[in-house]
Amino acid sequence: MGKQRIIIALGGNAILTDDASAEAQQKTLEKTAESISQLIEEDYELIISHGNGPQVGNLLLQQYSADSKENPALPLNTLVAMTQGSIGYWLQSALQNELTKRGINKGVATVLTQVLVDKDDPAFMNPTKPIGPFLTKEEISSKASDDMFIEDAGRGWRKVVPSPKPVKIIESDVIQKLVQSNFITIAVGGGGIPVIKEDSVYKGVEAVIDKDLATAKLAETIQADTLLILTGVDYVYVNYNKPDQKKLEQVTVEEIEEYIKDNQFAAGSMLPKVQAAIDFVNKRENAKAIITSLDNLKNAMTGHSGTTIYKERMIAKA
Repeated sequence: MGKQRIIIALGGNAILTDDASAEAQQKTLEKTAESISQLIEEDYELIISHGNGPQVGNLLLQQYSADSKENPALPLNTLVAMTQGSIGYWLQSALQNELTKRGINKGVATVLTQVLVDKDDPAFMNPTKPIGPFLTKEEISSKASDDMFIEDAGRGWRKVVPSPKPVKIIESDVIQKLVQSNFITIAVGGGGIPVIKEDSVYKGVEAVIDKDLATAKLAETIQADTLLILTGVDYVYVNYNKPDQKKLEQVTVEEIEEYIKDNQFAAGSMLPKVQAAIDFVNKRENAKAIITSLDNLKNAMTGHSGTTIYKERMIAKA
């Protein structure tokens, strides 16, 4: 039997705390690298993705502050690429240093990853994903006419962009070759750089792709055995924060889809993670998805903690 191939989707708490400085984020990623290195010692084939929501929002704020005719703000797809580069660099460096400490001789590589989306995706007709800073009405009047803004709970106006579903990972062959060559590979950062295809040419678009859905698509494409989604809690819960709260340990797709119908998972937090897990296990035979916290990483991989989602109950008992 070959090595187990695992793809890890890092949540925001694995990168950014209350301090948005580069130094603070690098410190946080050093701790993240320590946890991930436990899996590297077990000799898994490892691919890592990460979010970029706060970072791309902060970068957008910087772009707005310096926007002028002489120095125009860069488009959102370029900002996603920039945060892929910066976070990838920090994580790559942290992992390399941690592996050196542990005497592990493995290379680490970051791939700037484009993700194809459908230009006819309904999300483009209904932008709903708020990004960037809160603005006043006066401030938004000076922005580009094709930007859309929504008022957010009395706190100001925010730019909204489409969040289309991922269709294809453009650099999947490159990622596959790196993994096969024993490289720890960092990819689809921030959900990937969103592109559409027109006349056989890829073109970047103003959109953001859900990081967990893009990671699930990559996991399916490169035939991962396990999709490991890291978040701020050890388990997925039903009746969360209520007296009858219950943690889910081993569940099938059918069971967790019933919980979705009951509106058990918040749209802005746990729901996309659960949906990504379902997408992956439905498309990969004998695969599993685990949702847990970074601190709980090793216990989850040994089956002693976390929420594990299988396609069928008979697999869960195997």
